[in-house]
This record gives sequence, structure tokens and C-alpha cells, in this order.
Amino acid sequence: MDGVPDGVPRVPEQRRPDSTPTPSEPATTTEAERPAESAALRFSVLGPVRAWRGVEPVTTGSPQQRALLAALLLREGRTATAAELIDALWGEEPPSQALAAVRTYASRLRKVLDPGGEVRRSGDTAATASAVLVSESGGYAVRDLAEDALDLTVAQDLATEAEKARSTGDLCHARETLRRALALWDGETLAGVPGPYAEAQRVRLEEWRLQLVESRLDMDLEQGCHAEAVSELTALTAAHPLRERLRELLMLALYRSGRQAEALAVYADTRRLLADELGVDPRPGLSELQQRILQADPGLAEPASPAPEPASAPVRPAQLPATVPDFTGRAAFVRELGDILASAEGRVMAVSALAGIGGVGKTTLAVHVAHQARAAFPDGQLYVDLQGAGARAAEPETVLGSFLRALGTADSAIPDSLEERAALYRSVLDGRRVLVLLDNARDAAQVRPLLPGTDGCAALVTSRVRMLDLAGAHLIDLDVMSPDEALALFTKIVGEERVASERKAALDVVAACGFLPLAIRIAASRLAARRTWTVSVLAAKLADERRRLDELQAGDLAVKATFELGYGQLEPAQARAFRLLGLADGPDISLAAAAAVLDLPAEDTEDLLESLVDTSLLESAAPGRYRFHDLVRLYARACAERDELPPSERGSALSRLLDFYLASAAGVYAIERPGDRLVDHLEPTSYPGLRFDNRHAAQDWLYAEAICLLACVRQAAGRAQTLPRAIDLLWAAHDLSESGANSKEYEATAEALVGAARSHELGRAEARVEARALMTLVNVHHVSGRFERAEEEAERAILLAQESDDLLPVCWARNARGIIALYQNRHTDGEEHLSRAIEHFRALGDRPGVAAALCNLSRIHLATGRTQSAVALAQEGIDIYDAMGNSLRGANARYALGLALTQSGELRSAADRLQEALEVFRDSRQRLWEGMSLFRLAEVDLAARRAAGAAANAEMALTVLRGIGGEWRRGNVLTVLGRALSGIGQTGRAQVCWQEAAGIYEELGSPEAAEVRALLSPVRAA
Repeated sequence: MDGVPDGVPRVPEQRRPDSTPTPSEPATTTEAERPAESAALRFSVLGPVRAWRGVEPVTTGSPQQRALLAALLLREGRTATAAELIDALWGEEPPSQALAAVRTYASRLRKVLDPGGEVRRSGDTAATASAVLVSESGGYAVRDLAEDALDLTVAQDLATEAEKARSTGDLCHARETLRRALALWDGETLAGVPGPYAEAQRVRLEEWRLQLVESRLDMDLEQGCHAEAVSELTALTAAHPLRERLRELLMLALYRSGRQAEALAVYADTRRLLADELGVDPRPGLSELQQRILQADPGLAEPASPAPEPASAPVRPAQLPATVPDFTGRAAFVRELGDILASAEGRVMAVSALAGIGGVGKTTLAVHVAHQARAAFPDGQLYVDLQGAGARAAEPETVLGSFLRALGTADSAIPDSLEERAALYRSVLDGRRVLVLLDNARDAAQVRPLLPGTDGCAALVTSRVRMLDLAGAHLIDLDVMSPDEALALFTKIVGEERVASERKAALDVVAACGFLPLAIRIAASRLAARRTWTVSVLAAKLADERRRLDELQAGDLAVKATFELGYGQLEPAQARAFRLLGLADGPDISLAAAAAVLDLPAEDTEDLLESLVDTSLLESAAPGRYRFHDLVRLYARACAERDELPPSERGSALSRLLDFYLASAAGVYAIERPGDRLVDHLEPTSYPGLRFDNRHAAQDWLYAEAICLLACVRQAAGRAQTLPRAIDLLWAAHDLSESGANSKEYEATAEALVGAARSHELGRAEARVEARALMTLVNVHHVSGRFERAEEEAERAILLAQESDDLLPVCWARNARGIIALYQNRHTDGEEHLSRAIEHFRALGDRPGVAAALCNLSRIHLATGRTQSAVALAQEGIDIYDAMGNSLRGANARYALGLALTQSGELRSAADRLQEALEVFRDSRQRLWEGMSLFRLAEVDLAARRAAGAAANAEMALTVLRGIGGEWRRGNVLTVLGRALSGIGQTGRAQVCWQEAAGIYEELGSPEAAEVRALLSPVRAA
């Protein structure tokens, strides 16, 4: 972390003058006498020099008067003589009345900063006593300010705090703290303040600000935010072209974003610039980074985690079972539990309770940690399996008898009752340091009598039940292994040689095991015992979900048997919920969706689900969300299908879930697009959905449920009776196709629906269903830039929809074909499709649809040189959307108008409309259109000769469009980025961008390839 540069004044806690004034130091008011308003004074120098009393601004006067105030604020509460102030304000050529002017400025400042000050006399010298601005020794000082009264002081404190956080490894806090510090700057430091002192401070503080920015960007890269940093670094290198550290960070950010050629081009640009401007070579650090990038140095990746500490040597007595020789991973839990056990000495008893699903490795972890902690408990370690998951759990009094004997108590001295045994047990342990491992506990009631309860002792408890009622316990929920840990365990058992040659198959095996340690150990043991099997053979056996649980058993170990122990202890209502919830696909399920599956009120559903969480058969993924482990889900489905639930009940549960998603998604669509007729043409539902109070709540729900919603669509596509609703659900949720995060899943789901529509026998509804399925696919191909496929699917959708008299797909297919024709320069075809789309939308009474087609028609007019009519058409679309309160589609209309205004030369208005659209798209999480708006703003910047701004906007567009929009749109953005980079002198990077764009266009067969190749020609000639 860079500190404050030399020469930048630091304002410490303000000093008070001595209580007894000297003749040269007039008396000042005490804390009690100080006017209340002065305590609320605040000042800023990181921008214009300003002052506030509370929230009210205070007038700081002329530029010279502000210069005087700035000089005093930056003196750290020390007195500045009149001569120093004159030099600060005017330098070597002060005016003849400079001293009088300084006194006048000070007097005026005193009046506004301390309006309650008094005039007192000391001898023959008159002085104004002020709690803020004081006169002494022929000079002036600012005193008695609050610690946070000056923005520079706050920035320095935040920078120090960030440096400390970074030194301790807390990068998240350090980054956030630096962001807060940098946010205090409001434009140029000491803006508009004249004088040599202000100029010197301005330069130093700007240097410090850049150091803070570099530190924050450095931490951004450490935390993986390299793609997001490229845009900011591009703009900063344009503004500070000779600052090599920024260039170094830009190279690293580009390299980590997969843009190696551009990273190397930055180095080439830098070397040429330094040679031309300064006649020097880049500093060694920059050259070294170039070499590391050329060599793809793995050292540019994140450092490896430290190795765990070796286990402590064992001491007697010891009842701990042997730790497994191939213990793997769990480093964070080992450290956490080890720290708790190590804290037992000299304090109250430490208790840790590990909960988790059967087979997750609770006992293995607890035994391993206990062995590592043995040295901290020299008086012994006790162990018992409490058999809490079985039909006959161990009785506490029996366990206490065993413990007392192990601690040296004679049988004749052991009392009969539980209470007496527990009291004697605690007495025997008094003054000793003993670790007690209570494995496989049933509940807290079984555990309480077995806790030592004395200083220096500790207890580790494992259970499938979360022991919320075990007072003072440190609770840990143990999850499955990480993929790396799981593969390491599998490799230790099977052998490095067999796994190394089939690494992908090994990853498939551990994934099929759900990363559950017990399942991995069983699968690996089976493979180790069969030398003729390959890893691929085992992976193929586990690929069949219906057989997977049967495959995961070896000797007396079986995953299914572990789950059966927990399932057998459920109440009937719990067991029904367990079975039904296992039917739903998707990584997790919300409380509201679970209520639909179970057909119960939300309150009753929550009670059931939380009780399943407490048994570790269900996990709480987040507040209001629940999930199964993959293997537990298979077991739950097996229970549902083995004559415990009739097919009709299973089908009804999934049908209610589909209805819930469709009704809720229709509600989101309606609130996002007021007046849109799509919701009137969706399949009816019998189960209600959620109601949303506002647009943001609706968006939050849609994106939070995206993966589960799409999983429900795919699952419903498998049944003819639910396929029409599944297709309508995907259509209503088509915002997900443009989100970036869900685009690939949406595309796969749309492909599955089209295949299902063609495979099911649907009778008269067949054409209608396939047409609607095709429309979801048209949108996918359009967004991805696959225009030929989108055109084919839209054409077939029109034929099928006309056959089934379903006008809505016809409208939207015509609209899509119109905009596709625009992209392919088939303007006559595009105008015909859009004109017919407008007719169809009007026939349906769908005014938002009319507006959408008008805006697209505006693009056709623009492409054919009819600029004024293009502006008029886009404005007509805006008027329709605004009249209906449809802000999202209104943003699309403003986007179209922005394009028309750009071409007509009205660049300021074009930028305003595009900025308005951008804000709505961001607020609505429309990543595709957010990225395209940034791209269009970059075009406006280029037209206005603002190359640096164009580069920044184009870089942000690339970042936002990552993973969505298709290669054709990426080529467009790269072309504009190249023009912008060329405009700021980064010709090497510009060439890389154009080469990549040309490659994209040539692969797609796009006519833009020739235009970009023409841009490259002058660069090559140079």
C-alpha cells in the first residue's frame, strides 16, 4: 500500500492552546464557551475549497481568500506567519498591499467561520478570539476542528486503515476502504485556488491520489476483477500516458482477461512512447512482465495455500480411534476447530458441534482434529460412538460409567443414577485437561451430561442434527468436499498413475459422487480392488442416475444405507415433504416454490423444511432457500418412486410448481412491460404465483429463480400435458436470454423445447406449440448474432403460427425478421416485414408491439439515408411507451433515437438519449442492451473527437457483453475500440483489436471484414 507522498501535509488531531495565554497568544474560548455551530464546521480541499456548518454551506469568499483558508487548513494546526501566507498566495511578486489584503481575508473568514467570536484586548493589542481561526505571533492558524472536519484528514485515515487491512490479508475491506477514500475527491484538488503554494499542493495530492488508485486497482487484480479493471485502466493510461505503473497494471489485466496480444501491444506502445517523449526504455518491472507474459508464466496466477501444520505427538491416556492415513483437505475447518481447542486452557470449557449429512466426513474430521490437539490435553482423550442415527442410541449413564472407569474410578465407586454419575464425572475432571469426542450424537439432551464443564477441558461433538439448543457450543455445518479435495482423496486411494492418465474421467467420478467423502471412498475402493477396470469404466457405471446409489457400496459401506438411517427417523409429514421435494430439478428451491410442490401454506412449509435441515437431510442454501445434496436427491426420488407416492401425486406436485413459475413470471413480465399483450396469450394456470409490489422486486425474483425456473421448463418439456405451459414460461422469461449469466442455460432450454415440440404427439395443438417454441429459439439466435438461423426459425414459426391461427408469434417473428434483415443489409425485405408486423400488432391491440416495430423501422430508414423520418419513427415509439409507463421498452426506443440523432449530427442529444437508455438497462439488468448502449456512446464520442472517452466506453462494452451478444457484435465493439485507441496514440493495441475484429468478420462471412482490413493497411505501411 502506497502511503502519503513526501510533502503532502497530514492534519493530525487538532491541538488546543495552553490554558494560560501569553501576551503574544490571545485567549481562546473553552470547550464550554465555544458556540455550538462551530463544532459542526466541515471543510474540503479535495476539489473546490468549501466549508459547511452542519449541512449549510458557508461562503468562503474570493479565490485569494479561499487560497488563504486552504493554506491554513493544510498547516496541521500550526501558525502561518504573514510572510509565509503572502508567499503562499503571490510568490515572488506580491502586490504592494499584500499584508493588508491577508488581514482583510482573515477577518472576513473569521466572521463567517465563527460568527459568535468576541473582541478582547490584551495590553494595546486587539485580537479577535475565535474557536476556529486564531491570530497569534503576527500570523494565523486554524484550530479546534473535529477529527473528521477536513476531507483530506478523512482520506488519510482511510488510506492508513486500508494499508493495515491489506497487510493482514483482508483485501475486501482494504479495497472498500480505498474506494471510500478516493470517493472524497470532487474534481481537481484545490480547484480554482491561485498561488504557488496551492499549485505545489495540487501536484502532490494528485500524485497521492494516483498512488491510491494504483493500489486499489492492484487489489482489484488480486481478487480476480481483471476484466472490469481494463476499462478504467485504459482511460487512466490515456490520461496519464507516461505513468508506467498504470501500463503495467493494464498489461496484467488484459493478460488475465485472455487478451495476451493486447497486453503485449501495450508494452510495445509504451516503449515507443517513452522513446519518443523521453528517450528512455521502460523500467525493468515492465520489461520483466512482458517476458513473463510471453512465457505464460504460471507465477502470474494466485499463490498456493500454505501447508497444514504437522500433527502433535500422541500422549496417554488416549481412546481416540486411529485417524485415516489418507485424510484430505478440510484445511479451514481443521484450523478453526484447532484454534477453538487450543483456547480451552485457562478458560471455560470449549465445545464444538459438527453437523452434516451422513457420509460427509464428520467423524473423520473430528478424529483428525482431536489427534492434532492431543498435546494440548495431556490428561487424556475420551471417545464414544453415541449411535444417535440408529434405532438404539447409547444411554448417557452407560457412557458415563465407561468414562469414569477410563479415568481411574473403581467400579464400586461409580453411582447408579445419571445425575450422580455426571456430578462425579465433572469432579474427576476438575483440574485436568481432557478432550472428549462425542461421536454420532442423537440430540443435545444426550450430550449435556457428558460435557466436562471445567476449565481446560474441551468437547467435540458430531451429529446429523444441528444442536442449536446446546448452550455455548461453537456450531459448524460440514459441507461436501471441494472438487480439488475430492480428486485428491480419490487419487490417494486409487493411485497417482491410474488417475493421471484419465483425469477427466476421475473428475466425472467424484462429481457423480456429489463430492461426498463416503461416496468417493467407496467408489475409489471398488476401483482399487479391480485392477482390470479403468477410471472410465467406473465413471460410466456412475453416470446412470437410477443405478448410482446401488453402485456406491463396498463391503459394509453403502451410501444408501447411510441415508436410510436418517430417513427412517422422519415423521410422516417430514417424509412426504422429503420425497416430493426430491422430484424437482434445479440446484435448490425457494420457500414459495416448495410450498407449491407440497400444496401447503408457506408457514407450514417452512416448519417442515427447517425440521429437515435440522436432520441434515436438507440444507439451507440461503434464507428462504433450500437444497438437497445430489445423492440425497436421488435417494428422495427413489423413495417417491418405490410405491410410496402414486404417479398422479408426483405429477400434480410438478404441475403445481410449473404453474407457480409461469404465473409469477407472467407477473414479472406485466410489471416490466405495462400494456404488453403477451401475458393475455399465455396458457392458463391453476396454482397462483407471487405478487410483486414494484419492478425491482419482480426483477430480483426472476434472476434469483433463473436456474430453477429453467430447470423446471426442461423437466416439464418431458411430458406432453405440461409442454405448452413450459414453452410459455420460457417466452415470458425471455429477459434471461439477454442477461449474460443465464444466456447459455436459456439457449439449451429453448433447443430442448423445440425438440420436445417435434417429438410429442400433440394433435391440433402441435403447430401452435412448435411455433411458440421456435420463437424462444429465434430470440436466442438473434441475441447470439446467428442471424441466418434466426431467420430460418422465424420463417417456420410464421408458417406454423398462421396454420394454428396464433397471431402473437406471427407479430414477433415478423419483427425479428425485420431487424435481422437490417443486420444483413436487406433493407427492402426488412421494411416489408416490419410494416406487416405493425399491422399485426395493431390488429391485436398491442401498442407496445407497434412501438417496438416502429423503432426497428426507424433503424431501416436510418440505414437507407432517411434520417429525419428515422428520428420521427423512433420518437413515435418513445411517445407510445411513455404514455403507457413502459420504461424498459422506452429505453429501447431511446436507443433507436440515439442512433438516428448520431447520424444526423446532433451528438449532444444523441448522447443524452443513449445515456438515458443505459441507466434504464442497467437498472433492469439488461446486460445485452447495457453493453450495446455503451458501444453506441463510444461511437458518439468518436464522432465528437473524444477518443479517450470512446476507449473507456468501448472497453466497458466489451466487459458487459462478455458471454452474450455473439461474435458479430464483439467485432463491432473491437473495431470502434481500435479507432479510439488509435486516437489516443495506442496504435499497437489498436492493431490487435482490428486484427481480432477482422478475424471475427471473416469467419462469419460479414462484409465488415473489408472495412477493418482497410484500417489495418495504414498501420502496416507505417
